[in-house]
Amino acid sequence: MQEEQNVAYYPVCLDVSNRHCVIIGGGEVAARKAQRLVQCGARVTVVSRKLSAEMMGMKEKHTISHIDADYDAAHLRDAFMVIGATDRNEINESIAGDARSLGIMVNIVDDPEHCDFILPSVMNRGDLSISISTGGKSPALAKKLRLEMEKRYGPEYAVLLNILGALREKIVAAGASSDENRKLFEAVLNSDILEAIRDKDHDRTLQIIRDLTGKEIILEF
Repeated sequence: MQEEQNVAYYPVCLDVSNRHCVIIGGGEVAARKAQRLVQCGARVTVVSRKLSAEMMGMKEKHTISHIDADYDAAHLRDAFMVIGATDRNEINESIAGDARSLGIMVNIVDDPEHCDFILPSVMNRGDLSISISTGGKSPALAKKLRLEMEKRYGPEYAVLLNILGALREKIVAAGASSDENRKLFEAVLNSDILEAIRDKDHDRTLQIIRDLTGKEIILEF
């Protein structure tokens, strides 16, 4: 019996904006992959004879391009990334082989052996993204943990991140040392600012920032 090879995946946040990404398959799983890519600004082409209702909706809104055809290696031409999401192993294997021969990153859904990368379970709060990966061993566990994280980290974290981003511009521009800047950010994070944001207490939130950093920012909940 061949031993299972453990792959140490390199975690990375990838910019796919305006990149051509190809998805082979038109079902519900393919639709989820397409939706995420579209949200990240990719140009998505879907190759499939059939489309799920969600995928059809994206086609009608012109958020994806659709090729109504059986898979062919020519469909991968000029692609930055390829995702294989069909229910036929022989086609998925062909997709993986063709993509690799062309030097294109490929992911075959639920088949880590034929993947150059795997897709984590992701929780978003505005620009805050928390990704959970099990190395392809248990997507169910990754989903469970993501749901737990969604309960723990609410929408107030999106507001907090916007505050920290605005503060960073002002604090860095002031020209203080990195150590002094770090202390200011730590003071804000260790305050009760999250509670104030949860309460939608605009004045209290601004006062905390003012007291701890001496800075004024524009705040929107």
